[in-house]
Amino acid sequence: MNRPADVQAAFCAVLCDEWARAGVTHAVVAPGSRSTPLLIALDAEDRIQVTVVLDERSAGFTALGLGLASGRPALVVTTSGTASVELHPAVVEAHYAHVPLIAVTTDRPPELQEVGAPQTVDQVGLFGKAVRWSAHPGVASVESQSMWRSLATRAVAEAARGPVHLNLAFREPLIGDPAAVAWPPARPEGAPWHALGNVAAAGPDPELVALLAAHTGGRGLIVAGQGADVDGGAPAVFALAAHVGWPVLADPRSGCRAPHELLVSTADLLLRSDFADQQPDVVLRLGTPWASKVLNQWLAALPAGVPQVFVDPLGRWADPERSARYLSSTTARGLLQALTGSARPATNTGWTQGWQQAEATARATVEQLLAAGGDLELSEPAVAAACLRAGVLFTSSSMPVRDVEWFGPPVAGARVLCNRGANGIDGVISTAIGVAQADPDVPVVGLLGDLAFLYDAGALLWAARRDVRLSLVVIDNGGGGIFSFLPQAAALPESRFERYWGTPHGLDLTRVAASYGVAATRIDDRTDLDRFLAGAGGPGIRVAVVPSDRAGNVAAHDRINSAVAEALGRGHTSSHGGARTD
Repeated sequence: MNRPADVQAAFCAVLCDEWARAGVTHAVVAPGSRSTPLLIALDAEDRIQVTVVLDERSAGFTALGLGLASGRPALVVTTSGTASVELHPAVVEAHYAHVPLIAVTTDRPPELQEVGAPQTVDQVGLFGKAVRWSAHPGVASVESQSMWRSLATRAVAEAARGPVHLNLAFREPLIGDPAAVAWPPARPEGAPWHALGNVAAAGPDPELVALLAAHTGGRGLIVAGQGADVDGGAPAVFALAAHVGWPVLADPRSGCRAPHELLVSTADLLLRSDFADQQPDVVLRLGTPWASKVLNQWLAALPAGVPQVFVDPLGRWADPERSARYLSSTTARGLLQALTGSARPATNTGWTQGWQQAEATARATVEQLLAAGGDLELSEPAVAAACLRAGVLFTSSSMPVRDVEWFGPPVAGARVLCNRGANGIDGVISTAIGVAQADPDVPVVGLLGDLAFLYDAGALLWAARRDVRLSLVVIDNGGGGIFSFLPQAAALPESRFERYWGTPHGLDLTRVAASYGVAATRIDDRTDLDRFLAGAGGPGIRVAVVPSDRAGNVAAHDRINSAVAEALGRGHTSSHGGARTD
């Protein structure tokens, strides 16, 4: 007769076997008792690399980072009770950012529910609508063997575009022998139980193709955000741009801010000047919106007669201003293929040349102001631009992502990642660690503010045990720097502003990092910063703290904006109000 503990052990071993067959390579686990059967099975599965993280909240974001960087779901495993609840922030981010993630919460059996048993909460449907799929199969039994492999593989398939939740109940005793129970048969040759075919992007609607063809060679714009490079990468986007003859305004997260004659990397700066008077006849928006409030408000203010086409292969309704005339789940490559037979490739027009000339002027002005040796060489914009050149960059979702977006130069092959699903500063260090773990041979730079660093500093615990190459650059401006750009900074007494928004911490961040066993240094000049970034390929996790000043940072932004407007021969708008916290 099969012992229940052995059946549970076999169930977990089969899940791990099937997850490995389906392509899962990483699991992030937090210590706990109720999860014992699954932890033992994961430890025995050589095809899945297991990382132990003390804090479940941090574990969730580490798994999120793995999925964000690799495009494959990582497992995150918790014990029962509030440990499972701690995954909710990472699940929410994964949901809104469409990041693959498999949240596995372990639970008490039915007889311990609703009777005051310790460490027991209602975990069924714990994450609500924030998951693509959830399953609560109950305590494993011999009778349920036929669904074990399907359960594991379906979780991987359902997680392709967002988080899933498996809530697995285990009954004591928690340790058994998986070999004592016959496993359900597997597919031959190591194949997963279910095979999910690639879903081809929908072809563009003929009416949409006709609209774009009618404006080929005219006053059109391509605005590329995160997701624009799906299906063909930046070359597909620029091939489309060359065909229609339009400039490409590219967010660094789009994968398209690479050197190209049609690239516009300074859109936020240009639109803070009178250059914003330029009005297109059509806008093609690829991927998700930029962080730039200036760009988004400019697009939203275009007349209703200017059609805006939103294209996203994941079918996201990424239109907070409700400006879209057409929404399509095709890709840049799909549009190019459809247009090839319906319109002649465009030649460079005066409209496009105007954007190119403005881009060249603005880019040269920014590069001169932020160059080493100048008085802005260690400003927050200069640090952001330098980090973009150092390798894979993961940025915090406050000022860092905006500085990279507004001032970051074109860099061939650059990859910029950020938690812009829910746009919080939750779990920034943990996510960066996950990004770095996805490929330990690739150096990763994390750029974040002091509050984001302190919020997630516990993620540095046991950092030396991880096989990663991660360099964290922390901007220390003594609080919430982004709020200094908002109206309350000028409208309220300084003491009130500091209490509720500035929130100075008064801590030595290098000592905070060192208390977790992480090497940390203070950056006092550009040479120090360049030397630190040059060593980004070294093993381990290290921290550089760059001191800044919130008021001085606002002044630096205004100075850059003014200089660009002057170089263009146009007036400019203050950067106040140009940032946003959502």
